[in-house]
Amino acid sequence: MASILVLGSGMVGSAISLDLAGRHNVIATDASMLALSKFENTAGVTTQKLDVTNRSALRAAVADVDLVVSAVPGFLGYETLKTLIEEGKDVADISFFPEEALDLQELAVATGSVVVTDIGVAPGLCGLILGHHDSSMTVDSFECLVGGLPKHPISPWFYKAPFSPLDVIEEYLRPARLVEGGMEVVKAALTEPELVDFRTIGVLEAFNTDGLRSLLRTMKHIPDMVEKTLRYPGHRELALQLRESGFFSEEIIEVQGQSIVPRELTSAVLLSQWKLETNEEEFTVMRVTVSGHENGEHIAYVWDLYDEFDQVTKVSSMSRTTGYTCAGMAECILDGTWRVAGVSPGEIVGRNSPESFSKVLGYLKARGVVLETSQR
Repeated sequence: MASILVLGSGMVGSAISLDLAGRHNVIATDASMLALSKFENTAGVTTQKLDVTNRSALRAAVADVDLVVSAVPGFLGYETLKTLIEEGKDVADISFFPEEALDLQELAVATGSVVVTDIGVAPGLCGLILGHHDSSMTVDSFECLVGGLPKHPISPWFYKAPFSPLDVIEEYLRPARLVEGGMEVVKAALTEPELVDFRTIGVLEAFNTDGLRSLLRTMKHIPDMVEKTLRYPGHRELALQLRESGFFSEEIIEVQGQSIVPRELTSAVLLSQWKLETNEEEFTVMRVTVSGHENGEHIAYVWDLYDEFDQVTKVSSMSRTTGYTCAGMAECILDGTWRVAGVSPGEIVGRNSPESFSKVLGYLKARGVVLETSQR
């Protein structure tokens, strides 16, 4: 039985702690005692108030644990991970920070830290799938379509989110990096919309967002790669109109003597409309298509994931798909299935360890997160 420290006890971090608690000694941490209160009377979970920006406190907290799961907010993720690596800790990270995780590779190798970053659903699981196929075929193209959506959408936005509208707005602002014809290209977010039919849901709309992340560095040999976000039809157009009209701007404007940042005001207005209520039914949908040549023939592998809010455990689908992928990878690190010192995103694990790939998929399946695969 291992000792695991989980940094961050939000929706996903708490799902990870609860999942791992049955087999390991879990220490759930957060800067908020309110966030930690959900673990009262939970066997296998002890709690600790911890501010990760206090580096000495963080170092003390991780001193005697076997593995750390980092589920802190993105703006805290890079420096937190750097500290963990300096302490020589093994880490499964889902903080999804904007900085380049691979910049910490040399440090992690030097300290012997086994670190897997971006190991959620997308990024994460989609990268595991790509790496798995990249090990046995010549990949010509990769496409990931992914989204988390309410099961019962309400007009006009047809959307809910388990996190701040500011984070969603950032996704709609950040230029999308894609690979076309072997060249990295940059396009505006929300562009190149297309309607995609899903058997379990119906028609959704896909559009460009900046989701390839580490694949831009680790999979440069693949000539075409794109990730698109999925929403109900109509949502993208509304978001586009707000963006183009300046409602997402960070430039301060004066309104009746008050200085206002339009983006912050828009986020505050949207908070009630986009807030995913406690126990509200939602789902995660993802389709990964890997095309190329295998054994001299052209082939495309299509992986479909559809997962819903768990009515029994009351764990959201986004927490399940993200958190259980991370927890499965944590188990691979702990039991030695993956023991490569350095920083490895999911695609590196998938390409180099078929055992880890199979174990994570089996871990998800055991929890009802099932992927269907087909060929064409």
